[in-house]
Amino acid sequence: MKLVEKNPSFIEHYYSNGIYPIISSFFRILLGWIPFSIGDLLLFFGLFIFIRFLFRLIKTRFKNFIPKIIHFTAIFSIIYFCFYLFWGLNYYREPLSKNLNYQKQEYTTLQLKKVTAHIIKNLNHYQLEITKNDTLKVENPYSDKEMYNIALSGYDHLSEDFPQLKYQYPSIKSSLMSLLQTYNGTGGYLNPLTGEAHVNSKIPKTSYPTTTCHEIAHQIGFAAENEANFIGFLAANYNDNIYFKYASYRMAFGYCISELRERDKNLSKELWKTINSGISKDFNASYQFWQAYKNPFEPIVKKGYNAYLKANKQDKGLQSYNYVVDLFISYFETSSKI
Repeated sequence: MKLVEKNPSFIEHYYSNGIYPIISSFFRILLGWIPFSIGDLLLFFGLFIFIRFLFRLIKTRFKNFIPKIIHFTAIFSIIYFCFYLFWGLNYYREPLSKNLNYQKQEYTTLQLKKVTAHIIKNLNHYQLEITKNDTLKVENPYSDKEMYNIALSGYDHLSEDFPQLKYQYPSIKSSLMSLLQTYNGTGGYLNPLTGEAHVNSKIPKTSYPTTTCHEIAHQIGFAAENEANFIGFLAANYNDNIYFKYASYRMAFGYCISELRERDKNLSKELWKTINSGISKDFNASYQFWQAYKNPFEPIVKKGYNAYLKANKQDKGLQSYNYVVDLFISYFETSSKI
């Protein structure tokens, strides 16, 4: 893995644009038609085997401890190998900014303010177009499966401008572990061993479109969270469906205003005042939803996931999600008059 880390161009050419598309297409064709998650079932089975292993170890008072640990390590090493072969090597590919020919540079607070104001203008527009009243909260009328199908058209449109982001052979499913994911504070995940994209079916529906598009971005080979966030935004924004467009600007606003708050609290408060009250109600409802599932174990899970991200070339851990802002600024400055 250290050797891989030093050769991103090799991974980009031979794995991310070579072997991986074949592997991922195979798994999506094989499992995509099945209405429930095979990946979730494998996780349940793996957890059962692990608990059974520990129980037997204790029951036998650690008899044959060394052979059993060697056996367990051998199995784990096979899973570790499959993780990187089937998907994980995408963590070590070249940056998305290079892939899309964006100039990645340090941005000023003034640039961030202009882009955030531009996002707010569009967010207000779509909220008002949906509700016809700037005080009403957006209510997404679609079911989970309807949104999975709608998401595909956004990727179809996106691939016309960015062929490298083409998505084929859908395999998007509601997670069987949605309740557990909610308690963990996660909206979705990709199972790297089955290639299935999973969405937490309990999350607020206004953020469902971008979460779905985010997980698809992982499927097509973009492992870094900030990059999956940006591609998820693009796919939702390119969609003709107005609820997807609203969700795209909603997500972009959330990350940009958060970054602006870190730099200038007074400026972020000023911009918050310019959004329609219906949007504020939407964000407040989402906040209340996640607060209702707060628990003592969530920080422990997040620490584990933070360590996982750092171990896979995302030095900022969970903060990696927020690093999408520089991609937003590059995109809006090159494609919009702001």
